[in-house]
Amino acid sequence: MPRLKKTYREEIRAGLVERFGYANPMAVPQIEKIVINMGVGRAKENSKLLDAAMRDLTAVSGQKPAWTVARKSIAGFKLREGYKIGCKVTLRRDRMYEFLDRLIAIVIPRFRDFRGLSRKFDGRGNYSMGITEQLVFPEVDLDNMELIQGMNVTIVTSAGTNEEAEALLMGFGMPFKKDE
Repeated sequence: MPRLKKTYREEIRAGLVERFGYANPMAVPQIEKIVINMGVGRAKENSKLLDAAMRDLTAVSGQKPAWTVARKSIAGFKLREGYKIGCKVTLRRDRMYEFLDRLIAIVIPRFRDFRGLSRKFDGRGNYSMGITEQLVFPEVDLDNMELIQGMNVTIVTSAGTNEEAEALLMGFGMPFKKDE
């Protein structure tokens, strides 16, 4: 059992029940999934960049990503409907907790000039953050690097409010900014 999953079951859940007073144990917020997305805008000219992004995302997440394709044509971007423009992966269950553990303990402390994560949630209890380069992940092979590429990480929770979601993620140890 992943370390964070055990921590959630033994400590975090009890703390949330005490803080918010849930009567039903099924009402306690939990993390449902983590979605990692890499948009590779230059992939329409060079498909090798998309293969490199797929390789990096596979190394980071531990599972094979799916292609993302353009939903409609945009002439200004020289983009046609159906072009492969990125990749994404959805993590659930044990892989989700293992990724979150690596993200909090290893990756976030490697950010340059890190002063804490923003406390901005989407209003429904979900949190998104951008990572500017995949080099902060130790799994990425620097020798085979084709392009320094960023990624978006979205943590989807079952929390109904931002306050509940923030308390949940802080229980896991997310390093949010102090003053916001």
